[in-house]
Amino acid sequence: MDIKLGLVVVVAVACAIPCVQSQEIRCANRCFAEVEESLPCQCNRACQKYGNCCEDFELQCLVEHWKKYGRDELQKALKKQQLNKNLAKNVIIFIGDGMDLTTVTAARILKGQQKGLAGEEEKIVWETFPYTGLLKTYATDRQIPDSAATATALFCGVKTKSSTIGVDDRIEVENCATQEGASVDSVMVDAQEMGKSTGIVTNSYVSDATPGAMYAHSAYRRWLSGPVDGCEDVTSQIISKADKVNVIMGGGRAFMLPNTTADPEDPDSLGTRTDGRNLIEEWTALHEGYNYQYVWNDEDLAAVDADETDYLLGLFAYYRTTYENDRTPETRDPSLAEMTIKAIEILQKNKNGFLLMVEGALIDIAHHFGIGQDALNETIALDEAVSAALDMVNLDETLVIVTADHSHGMSMSSGYSSRGNPILGLNDQAIGNDELPYTTLLYNQGPGGVEELDSIKETGHRRNLTNEETMASGFHQSSLIPSSYATHGGVDIPVYAIGPMAHMLDSTHEQNYVAHVIRHAACMGEYADDCSRFPTRRNKARKRPASANIGY
Repeated sequence: MDIKLGLVVVVAVACAIPCVQSQEIRCANRCFAEVEESLPCQCNRACQKYGNCCEDFELQCLVEHWKKYGRDELQKALKKQQLNKNLAKNVIIFIGDGMDLTTVTAARILKGQQKGLAGEEEKIVWETFPYTGLLKTYATDRQIPDSAATATALFCGVKTKSSTIGVDDRIEVENCATQEGASVDSVMVDAQEMGKSTGIVTNSYVSDATPGAMYAHSAYRRWLSGPVDGCEDVTSQIISKADKVNVIMGGGRAFMLPNTTADPEDPDSLGTRTDGRNLIEEWTALHEGYNYQYVWNDEDLAAVDADETDYLLGLFAYYRTTYENDRTPETRDPSLAEMTIKAIEILQKNKNGFLLMVEGALIDIAHHFGIGQDALNETIALDEAVSAALDMVNLDETLVIVTADHSHGMSMSSGYSSRGNPILGLNDQAIGNDELPYTTLLYNQGPGGVEELDSIKETGHRRNLTNEETMASGFHQSSLIPSSYATHGGVDIPVYAIGPMAHMLDSTHEQNYVAHVIRHAACMGEYADDCSRFPTRRNKARKRPASANIGY
């Protein structure tokens, strides 16, 4: 007897309502088809009139679903023995700023719920990668780090002090005199020396801590608008040290324009530079004679012909770009995915390969303001960018890494919410001892705590969220400690990898290990000689010219 039909007969015996066998079979077959596609099983409308039959088929289907899931995962694990030890011609590093495991879990659920599913069974694309590890994020002087120290660890391969960029631990924070001899180069510099194209994409300002660590060296990350004590600010190093970066996209026109020049999008806002320099004009002048484009809105970006463009500077905001949830035609900001696609289209023309860093910075900004809805939607936006990149590259020769720089203080531990309960909603299974509801997601500290404190002062109790639109943009999740700005967390963060040498990113490591894996996988920098494992494809390092020549 066919196993599916056999199940139909067994279940039919238990049915309280007589069923038409053809409908039973249709219902059962639908369930088992969903199992084959690893989808959650739900009775279709045509079968629901058969009452218990439908429910029994669905329960049996769910049992088979979990069994099949276990078998499939086991086969994937067994395939990990077939290691990809190819040379990494290309490397793409995605950074979800502040994207810890709680953020990934909650974003996964929201992504599923936006599709009309319960949510918990959904996957973020990097959760399908074969290798996952954990990274320890502390700085040399802080138990809980900032993005400058963590980006330096990730990209340069050494841990350093918080608030410093592209320098080692010999640096003294905000002491320009200690920069000499402390500078460390990033994997982007190594890639350029190998003749690869390079790119930076972010939805923060392009001289922020994470992108800045790719090209700059600074004793203080906040030096952005002019020289300090004889040291270059981070932004001006886009001209002096990032001149060979083929693609730079994000926000931050404020730090590129002098304080006498109006912003092109907001004439009421002036630049912030105190040295009179217009770095946008300097960038365009530096690239005269090459195929370059400068753009500042999404329409102009869409019009860029990647085949005819070798250098692209896109500055889409005065400061940071708009939250994904708030983007409209009027905001004129491209999505993270759109910037990623254009960057790869330009970079992949290089026969020597490319290295690209993409940062979803607004995850962190939303967390800082205690806005869970925006933090999760920004994570989903990063998911879309990663998916777009995967569709464009050959994973036999492209190492793709997704990780965070640090964690945040959002928790998903408030009671035992029902399966499918809105992740941005109220806990549906419990209330507090004060008989007031609370949200599934909470923060340790942040603006939500200020609102709770204000409510206690005015009413004698915390906010009553019963009729609040907790899923609206701008809603502040409750927090324990009242503060205007939530700070980072110090727990380990995940790293996901696929492609050449991705298997090196498993287990628990210090965060600076990632740069060493990248260099080894691509045979760059101090690991250039590791290409002995590829006797027919040995890399030949290209010396970086001392002049400002940007011809490669």
